[in-house]
Amino acid sequence: MTTSANAAVLRGVDSPFTFEQVVLDELEPTEILVKIVATGLCHTDLAVVHGHIPAALPMVLGHEGAGIVEQVGAAVTGFGVGDHVGLSFAACGHCDNCLSGRAAYCVNFLLLNVAGVREDGTTTIKGSDGEVIRGSFFGQSSFATHAIVSAHNAVKIPDDVPLDIVGPLGCGIQTGAGTVLNSLNVPAGASVVVTGAGAVGLSAIMAAQIAGATTIIAVDVLDQRLEFATKLGATHTVNGASDDVVATIHAITGGGAAYAIDTTAIPSVVADAINSTRFGATIALLGVPKPDAVLPLGLVSGAGKTLVGGIEGDSVPQVFIPELLALYRAGRFPFDQLITRYAFDDIEKAIADTQSGVTVKAVLTMP
Repeated sequence: MTTSANAAVLRGVDSPFTFEQVVLDELEPTEILVKIVATGLCHTDLAVVHGHIPAALPMVLGHEGAGIVEQVGAAVTGFGVGDHVGLSFAACGHCDNCLSGRAAYCVNFLLLNVAGVREDGTTTIKGSDGEVIRGSFFGQSSFATHAIVSAHNAVKIPDDVPLDIVGPLGCGIQTGAGTVLNSLNVPAGASVVVTGAGAVGLSAIMAAQIAGATTIIAVDVLDQRLEFATKLGATHTVNGASDDVVATIHAITGGGAAYAIDTTAIPSVVADAINSTRFGATIALLGVPKPDAVLPLGLVSGAGKTLVGGIEGDSVPQVFIPELLALYRAGRFPFDQLITRYAFDDIEKAIADTQSGVTVKAVLTMP
């Protein structure tokens, strides 16, 4: 049985979204149909909008969805109609990386998350006139009132957790927190620099506090973001527009931080993050760079430093998202403070506010 949905469709690079009635395909046996209640707006979505991540258009984006299961495929176990779910990235489940617990590095990641098709090449969305519209973005395409989702990338959520805060756990917040707790395994007493105090960076700061890091340095160019970072656990702040970032961090840490996390993908900012660390440090790069962005090899060659290209915080969503919710309920991970809600049809305002820095994490709520 097919389902109609109202979707925000991207038809061109740097074009506004258009709201259109679309038709969802019939479910495959391993899929579920989710009525989307809310979905986060992530910088990865905006990277596709701006053409920094090439994608086949037209496409329905959105990859931080949360909602209620309306249908389940014949082979699905563990989910039933009425279940509350959060949606995360897609993984095939059968490649070497997936089978070894590294689903974030699924060898089919680009196909399943960016190409707009299922693993077998079929599409999940058509226009009302039969036009093929790419869907399956990060296995969901949640900029729509309904989404077809592989059961692999759904996480059951307790009914008492508000669904309008759950979506961002599926990507941005999971990435920031997971980079600290999983990818880097930051130890107690460590020093950590985080460049970019957006949703990913602030999640990393909260996680660094949870890990027991005792020097947590936030770098941004907006004073209000730095104040927010302090509220969430940063012990020091550096304004990248007015301070000497490298000298200041070396002074704070007595020679450089042990860990750095960059969320900006701006080469000059990344260079500052690397140069702010000590010999033997590890630096995680989480931002989506412009296609022509480059870094000088001399930043790390011979410097004894390790660069990590982090994906989704090395998370297994079915394990990590419940852990983050447990921390939230314990008052130790107040990620809901990052969220500003917008009506779905205000998506362009949500984008503008995100890009201007007015909003940390926009969440679109469905009518």
